[in-house]
This record gives sequence, structure tokens and C-alpha cells, in this order.
Amino acid sequence: MAKCYQFTVAAPAGLVSRLMLVEITVEFVACVLIADFASGFFHWLEDAYGREDFPITGRLVTKPNILHHHNPRCFTRHSWWHSSWDLTCLSVLIVLGAWLLGQLSWQVWLFAVLGANANQIHKWAHRTPQENGRLISFLQQCRLVQTPRHHARHHTDPKNSHYCVLTDFLNPILDRLRLWEFLERVVLNLFGISRRIDTSLLPGALCPSAEQAKTQISNVHSHQKLMLET
Repeated sequence: MAKCYQFTVAAPAGLVSRLMLVEITVEFVACVLIADFASGFFHWLEDAYGREDFPITGRLVTKPNILHHHNPRCFTRHSWWHSSWDLTCLSVLIVLGAWLLGQLSWQVWLFAVLGANANQIHKWAHRTPQENGRLISFLQQCRLVQTPRHHARHHTDPKNSHYCVLTDFLNPILDRLRLWEFLERVVLNLFGISRRIDTSLLPGALCPSAEQAKTQISNVHSHQKLMLET
């Protein structure tokens, strides 16, 4: 009776370590890009479909977003909590959900931390190197976080591109694919909902201060409703 022998060859410890390092690096980069895409998706939703008269989100999300388009540097004076409380709450819910499902991992933690700080990284892109300090400026120079030059394209008329706020990598790809335009066509065809008019693009909408921006928003609100009806 023939005997069957099984031979196993152990991989060198150095090779295993390198493979593990490559795997961790790939997963880390993937988590960053997924978090960056998530930041862009929600940013797009705010810009395209947020309404001031929506309950809760209108006052807490849409109005600050409209003000930001009128006066981009206004929110740089806010504290971390003022800018990030909503994303922090969402991130806590994600972590709790993963924990309850038994799926809590370092990847989930990384996604949650990046998501909670998306507005802070966004804020860095509006600050000067002097305001950011050496460390943040160094991270921007190394393209480890989004640079002010890159994010400035989002605030260039018609302000409908470069929604992702964490890195410089995804926006060129998504904009070249015209992903956001495609999604807006899908929403229009399925639900009959058009993109919100950006009041900062209306004539005379340039405002040098936060108070003037708030006044401008109030003045053009009736104009916006009229254009939406037509």
C-alpha cells in the first residue's frame, strides 16, 4: 500500500515580515482613500442637496456650509469641537456598530478617526502656514494631507468639483470620471430633485466678512426659491 507523504516548506521569517508589512500598508492606504471618498460624498451631498429649511441639518449643516462658500476662511476661527462634533458623533456610531457586530478592528478605528477629523483637515487647507504651524505645514508639503492649492479648486467657480478633503489623490480621478455629475443626473431622473443653487455664485455675492455673508444669504434666499420654482 502506497504511502502519501506531505512536505511543508516554511517561508523565511524575513519574507513573512515583509509580506505582512506590505499587507498592512495596502490596507492603511485603502482605509485613507475610503475615508477620503466618504468625506467627498458627504461634502457633495451638502453642497448639492442641503437646504436651509431642512429640520436639524438645515441649521446645523447647510447654513454653515453656505456661509463657508461665501466666506471660506470664516470657519478657521472655530475650535476643533465646533467644526467636528457632528462627524465625531457619526464616527462614534460607526465604532459602536462595528463593536456590536464583532467587527471592530484597527481599520475601523482608522476610518473613524479620519472621518471625525475631516473638517479639521479641511480647515487646515484654509489656513496659512503660520496658522497651521510647522508640523501641519510639513504634512501638507509632503502631500500626506490635502494642500491649500489643491482645495482652492473647490472654491473656484462653479464650485462643483474637488469635494474630497483629506488628500490630493482622489479628486482628479473622480472629477475626470465626472462621478458627481453622473450622480446628480441619477438623482434628477429618479427623484426629480435638482442641485441646489449656490448663492455664492449669484451676482454681487462676494462677501469680505462673516456678517456680510449672512446678510447676503438672507437677501438672495427669495431669489433662490424663485429660480428653483422656474
